[in-house]
Amino acid sequence: MAGRDRDQEGRARNARPRDGLGRPLPYDAQGVARQPEGVVRTPLETVAEAQELLDGGKPFHAHEVFEDAWKTGPDSERTLWRGLAQLAVGLTHAARGNLAGGARLLRRGADAVAEWAAGQGESRPYGMDLAGLVVWARELADAVERGGAVDAGEVAPRLRGREAS
Repeated sequence: MAGRDRDQEGRARNARPRDGLGRPLPYDAQGVARQPEGVVRTPLETVAEAQELLDGGKPFHAHEVFEDAWKTGPDSERTLWRGLAQLAVGLTHAARGNLAGGARLLRRGADAVAEWAAGQGESRPYGMDLAGLVVWARELADAVERGGAVDAGEVAPRLRGREAS
């Protein structure tokens, strides 16, 4: 299709700028820098970069960082990184006002993270507080269903727990 936005490899990719929650803006608007796709980071780099984005109210962009880890990391960690990506997307939807979708994804991500931790016997991989993240996600899902949209930066999770802020 002529005039369609494409990346350097020719894949369809919307070139419109995005806001911090990943919503497309008009082409002439000033958006938030997008996360490059397919970046291979160490797990510690992934956690640090995702936390910075979450703290900045950019859970959509944090999801892309987690997605890179899920797609480029070891198979044994796919469920963990996919679950973390789902938590970030759930927060994105909750902040955008998609309350049902946000709550559903927060719970799905919490279940995946809890399942991975139980299966691995690992509750603090790369310093992350998985038990705390599961509690955070489930409580936020309940709050979203009761009270509506949230401010992503104000309710951002602490991946390493409160003591490691």
